[in-house]
Amino acid sequence: MRAVAQRVSEASVVVGGETVGSITGPGLCVLVGVTHEDTPEKAAQLARKLWSLRILPDEKSCSDIGGPLLVISQFTLYGDARKGRRPTWNAAAPGEIAEPLVDEVVKQLRALGADVETGRFGADMKVSLTNDGPFTLVIDI
Repeated sequence: MRAVAQRVSEASVVVGGETVGSITGPGLCVLVGVTHEDTPEKAAQLARKLWSLRILPDEKSCSDIGGPLLVISQFTLYGDARKGRRPTWNAAAPGEIAEPLVDEVVKQLRALGADVETGRFGADMKVSLTNDGPFTLVIDI
């Protein structure tokens, strides 16, 4: 699994003019991509990493301050643009594999006590955020 975690002061995701997820931070906006060999165990590991990642102000984590997370599926994280001008998506898992694993990340975060908002899997989403820092990390599990 691959995640892009951004420290935010606020973030939201809109689908078809409707806000489907929104947080006010400090917290994390997290884009999650799934590849073919990912498992529920990797989803749980990613959730634990995100919950305890010390990238909020004063080196705090979401678990330290009850910071919210906005988790959004993002298959393009596994895009490959090394050749030519058009990326390939071969490394991205298909929706029937990816969606349950993104849902598992959210489930595991909530089980840890996190306040989690989400996007809508497979939808055309408009994501807005105020990156605080800016502070952005790529996490591979």
